[in-house]
Amino acid sequence: MKRPKMKFGYAILALAVIAMISISAIMGQQRDTERGATLYQQYCASCHGSEMQGGNAQSLVDGVWQFGVEDSYVFRNIKYGITHLGMPAYENALSDTDINNIIAYVRGVEKDRGVERPAIARETGTMDYELNIEVFAEGLEVPWSIDFLDANTALITEKPGRVRVVKNGKMLSQPVAGTPAVLNEGQGGLLDVAVDPNYAQNGWIYLAYSHSLTSAGSERPVAMTRLVRGKINDNRWTDEQVIFEAPAETYRTTRHHYGCRIVFDPWGHLYFAIGDRGYQDQAQDYKLPNGKVHRIYPDGSIPEDNPFAKIEGAIPSLYSLGNRNIQGMAIHPTTGHLWTTEHGPMGGDELNLILPGKNYGWPVITYGRNYNGTTITDNRTYPGMEQPNFMWNPSIAVCGLDFYTGEMFPKWENKLMVGALKYEQVTLLTLAGDRVIHEETILKNAGRVRDVSTGPDGAIYVVLNNPDTVVRLSKK
Repeated sequence: MKRPKMKFGYAILALAVIAMISISAIMGQQRDTERGATLYQQYCASCHGSEMQGGNAQSLVDGVWQFGVEDSYVFRNIKYGITHLGMPAYENALSDTDINNIIAYVRGVEKDRGVERPAIARETGTMDYELNIEVFAEGLEVPWSIDFLDANTALITEKPGRVRVVKNGKMLSQPVAGTPAVLNEGQGGLLDVAVDPNYAQNGWIYLAYSHSLTSAGSERPVAMTRLVRGKINDNRWTDEQVIFEAPAETYRTTRHHYGCRIVFDPWGHLYFAIGDRGYQDQAQDYKLPNGKVHRIYPDGSIPEDNPFAKIEGAIPSLYSLGNRNIQGMAIHPTTGHLWTTEHGPMGGDELNLILPGKNYGWPVITYGRNYNGTTITDNRTYPGMEQPNFMWNPSIAVCGLDFYTGEMFPKWENKLMVGALKYEQVTLLTLAGDRVIHEETILKNAGRVRDVSTGPDGAIYVVLNNPDTVVRLSKK
């Protein structure tokens, strides 16, 4: 199999690191709030109001930041704009220091006025339904995923390495004992949980997590995404089997872009994804596991018709190439096709229909750019590489994906539910074949959406970070 010639080397990794360091340095500069007040009145007050009360644009002192609450998100929104909503980019009018000063002034006003994040609403409206919003589970620590054993029992993963059980609406006081040790650093930790489609017969539960190894010559442990399956008996993890572990030499010292979601198709395959782990070019290398979608059988064996299984030196579980960091996966209820949402760089989040052996382009093609505004590539297309079925610019930080399959909301049958961390929302996408023909936000500003899932009762369950809770959306 021929691969396109790459004009990018490992220098891209260095540029990405420099970009993150640059943003961190900018955000850490000494701030001048008086200067920020002057600049705010000059550039911001005409839309956001002289007292930040809102006007043509939203209020800045109501505790709601619908395009990302962290300073780094606000910084990028000011510098690069939100053009499709009419907010211009100020990168040519304001220096980084000036933007930083405006943020400092706004944060100071928030503090002086005692602004707090609003409590999660108890109801909301959509085009088709009025929704009730209720807390399903709370007292969690960075929940990451949810799945259901049966109509009365849910499993929730916590990133530090715990599986929690919610039974008959109440969370057990103790987490499941004996689950695998995880590397809880950066974006790593205990990630996805998935219940076997035949759980009632076989009892298997699957976990994905960041697994570490000590490595000679490395200053810190190396890590990679790993999958296991096991059973829960008397609130204890038992009968563990490793079903995917990458070769030790492919583990990396980075602490981001692990993926990972787990889904099953109607033909007995298990799919999961590993992010590029911060090594962008490696997403194009079929001899490495990162930056790819993988397909195996639930026991870890390899399907003979996997597209790379018979290529010498290839990772046999590979199903697709060129995927930056997938954290949303779902199987279409009628076609059985795999759909994913992928964290792009700034301005490059994607929805993709994943087909066997296809190359989804990262980092040879992308619609995004580095977080410091520099160019990753001038290419938007490249021979032999796929275009996204849908994209988000600005990035919403897509995370969590599911097709709605319940009976509570019949008008939403087979629509895609897309979670977003940065924009703190759940979006409903209507598909016509492989095209998105309509987009609607059905939940906003409840928290950073880490996962979204159809429950066995037909309600929609949303895993939130900040606040660390799970909410249930039902028809009013």
